[in-house]
Amino acid sequence: MPSTLLQSELPGLDLIHRGKVRDVYALPDNELLIVATDRLSAFDVVLPDPVPGKGEMLTRMSNFWFAQTAHLIPNHLIDRPIAEVLPAGVDVPLYACRSVISKRLKPVPFEAIARGYLIGSGWKDYQTAGSLCGIALPKGLRLAEQLPEPIFTPSTKAAVGGHDENVDFEKVVARVGRELAEQVRAATLAIYAHASAYASTRGILIADTKLEFGTDANGKLYVMDEMLTPDSSRFWPADEYRVGISPPSYDKQFVRDYLETLDWNKQAPGPSIPAHIIDATAAKYAEALERLAGIRLD
Repeated sequence: MPSTLLQSELPGLDLIHRGKVRDVYALPDNELLIVATDRLSAFDVVLPDPVPGKGEMLTRMSNFWFAQTAHLIPNHLIDRPIAEVLPAGVDVPLYACRSVISKRLKPVPFEAIARGYLIGSGWKDYQTAGSLCGIALPKGLRLAEQLPEPIFTPSTKAAVGGHDENVDFEKVVARVGRELAEQVRAATLAIYAHASAYASTRGILIADTKLEFGTDANGKLYVMDEMLTPDSSRFWPADEYRVGISPPSYDKQFVRDYLETLDWNKQAPGPSIPAHIIDATAAKYAEALERLAGIRLD
């Protein structure tokens, strides 16, 4: 069985944020230690049951994509051994493959989302308004249909337990300024285009993906946090894609589908998840990691 970490405990390090999945610790010299736990969230609620090995799979997938896209935009990673910053007595193997050392950046206060297909909240907004984040779309589009071209659809960044909200581009401009907003949009769409082209050679369609960005003290833009993982993206097997249906996905769709059968108001606390749903989710994450990055976990 893969190692499981529901919550990190690193005595002596300053915990500055515990998110839905990642625990973030301050390091000297304006650096961070970011630990991807095995926590599972759905509908913006952290669920009580972890997915064994999930944090390691997310980290390996992100690191693969950060390397793949380094020619497009710099990322937050600092290449140093994790063992150098862990407190004495900590189980190094437990943390080594699920953690990264990174620059400490000022986050851009929006989720940067690229969509190539009409699904999820984008489909719901389109049905209501015929548009998405202020972008008018052609009439008559169907569920999961490919858009004429990929679009940038930012959203707010809700606190743990809150819900993100789609916003139009001008709201991003009003908050961070036009120059930075346009940099984020351009980088998001460039990353999506590059990743989509690569994934198609591996038999996978990237329906959409969510990225996060930050700036350093000089205002330079970096992509950060995670990149193109099953937690932040919809990966569809190309040979099973059909317009008009929600395609099978290499992500936590098993969990969402199960939760939709429950009498649950999608507010914390979340319900327990059966073992077979957890196992199926872990298997999908592992399959995505192998198909896209060529990495098979022992």
